[in-house]
Amino acid sequence: MYSKYEELIKYVKQTEALSHASGLIAWDQETKMPKGSVEQRADTLSVLESEIHKRKSNKNIEELLSHIEKDDLSKIQKSNLDHIKKSFNRASKIPNDLATKISKICSLSQMSWVEANQTKELKTFLNYFKEVINLKREEAQLLSTSKNIYDALIDDFEPEMNTEKFDKIFANLRKNLIKIRNSIFENKKPVKALSFNFDKNLQLELAKELANIFGYNFNIGRMDLSQHPFSTGNGNDVRITTRVDEKDPFNCFYSTIHETGHAVYEQKIPKEFIFTPNGNGVSMGVHESQSRIFENQFGRSKEFCSFLFKLMYDKFGNFGINDENNFYIFINNVENSFIRTEADEVNYNLHILMRYDLEKDLFSGNLKVDDLEEAWNTRFKNDFGLTVSTPTEGFLQDVHWSAGLFGYFPTYTLGNIYAGCLYEKIISENKDIMLEVEKGRLNEIITWLTKNIYNYGSSEKPDKIISQAINKEVSDLPLINYLKNKFDNIYN
Repeated sequence: MYSKYEELIKYVKQTEALSHASGLIAWDQETKMPKGSVEQRADTLSVLESEIHKRKSNKNIEELLSHIEKDDLSKIQKSNLDHIKKSFNRASKIPNDLATKISKICSLSQMSWVEANQTKELKTFLNYFKEVINLKREEAQLLSTSKNIYDALIDDFEPEMNTEKFDKIFANLRKNLIKIRNSIFENKKPVKALSFNFDKNLQLELAKELANIFGYNFNIGRMDLSQHPFSTGNGNDVRITTRVDEKDPFNCFYSTIHETGHAVYEQKIPKEFIFTPNGNGVSMGVHESQSRIFENQFGRSKEFCSFLFKLMYDKFGNFGINDENNFYIFINNVENSFIRTEADEVNYNLHILMRYDLEKDLFSGNLKVDDLEEAWNTRFKNDFGLTVSTPTEGFLQDVHWSAGLFGYFPTYTLGNIYAGCLYEKIISENKDIMLEVEKGRLNEIITWLTKNIYNYGSSEKPDKIISQAINKEVSDLPLINYLKNKFDNIYN
């Protein structure tokens, strides 16, 4: 005989299984789906979303919750209940028709975004994108508990965070990043671009090696190609994607390491949490901390660059960089550039802060979709001193907006701040760990992250997981100090 709690969890697990299936269908859309299947796939995803939303807002959930005595439950069980209650309250505020419309239009918008990047024709995409904005604004208004409806969208990705908190964090960070960048530009010498063709198949071979090194389990995961790299899934079925460019292998390699950070987090959450509310990464800020610490603090470290240089030399032969030190400088070259995913560690967060400000303006009504491209180009010129010449190197470069993922971007920078804190703690506890990194051994780091991050799943609050791990309050100071020390050493 099931208890009320067990009955509720059984129901929620079935809903989560449907969500997982929907995620896999969306993954297929980005990787394998025939071009002519767009409309049918959008219909499929919208039907699934309709059923998932009906289940999440089912009054039986409220009935079961009312009969469960929290005092009789474990800490993990109480956490599951808190997540279920929040999910029910959220879903209950959104009409099923609206949830279905959002799913369908975001699917169509996403595929239109891919097409627009290839053809440079924007009219169709912008028509879809306007609908995305209107529907997400309607959703945010229904969910909002404050005057700023954008806060409701942020909460989907970073619970208990809002624009007021982000603005305070980012104000100090922006000033420090610009100061570091200006100091670098006063001292750095130009870094020569590579003129070498890196075979795409060899890139993918090495990318798989890198994923293995950083702990990705291919027995319960796979890697494919997509327009924009991403990770999806959880538990025993986690997928990553990357992209290849024969002129720039580092986009492939570091995108792979980044997505591996997300994937390893999901793969190593305790298996007993699968399909329960605790069975996913706790927030996108914590998620991004895992991808960014792999990609940057460890993946772009002098020690790992030494290791990667040897791997690339073995794979490609002499590709135009003659020693490990010059390779390290090349990998960490600070330079104003158009593409966020290719940005160096100093400029990356400035890319994010620009997107965050534009998102706020879109949802406050201060910026219309028709004016977005011009607003982007003007802001980009002010922040980076570069003139955007095509939408693909401007406002069209990221998939997030076409997919309706508003409120996601600021979590990248929060993730970088978390990563700075975690890196400081890991290094302080094991002074010799970078000697292992130089040999391509990340086992100790993954063990530490498993104990302090992965094992919690979503059973604790995001900021609590990080502050417990570092044994102090979260601050942007470790990230700033890390960047200062690293680039002072590189650029004297």
